[in-house]
Amino acid sequence: MTAATSPAPVTVATLQAFSDAWNRHDIDALMQFMTEDCVFEASAGPEACGTRFVGPQAVREGFSRAWHDYPDAQWLGARHFIAGDRGVSEWTFVGTRASDGVRIETNGCDHFTFRDGRIQLKNSWRKART
Repeated sequence: MTAATSPAPVTVATLQAFSDAWNRHDIDALMQFMTEDCVFEASAGPEACGTRFVGPQAVREGFSRAWHDYPDAQWLGARHFIAGDRGVSEWTFVGTRASDGVRIETNGCDHFTFRDGRIQLKNSWRKART
């Protein structure tokens, strides 16, 4: 009988690969990083936490909205930090809003909760520029 192995922990390299998938606009790759009961809390929306997407299908749709709203979206200069089952990615978001052609550049971050070597919660924060 072999001993059960624990999943590999999330590392800075994992978060960089997640960031790279965002910049490729690769939804299938992104979803490979998420748990089966994943949650995405967007940086904007009607709730105090932004719009909350629960479960793989809803999270997939929530993630895809970023590229719909900003077809050239990129998250640049990413820096990642991990402490136990929590992590942070800081970045500068740049993109052109599809609805009106306005170019956006703003700093933001994602707060993560990890479980079993994957991302269970992605909570996104972004500066609102006036």
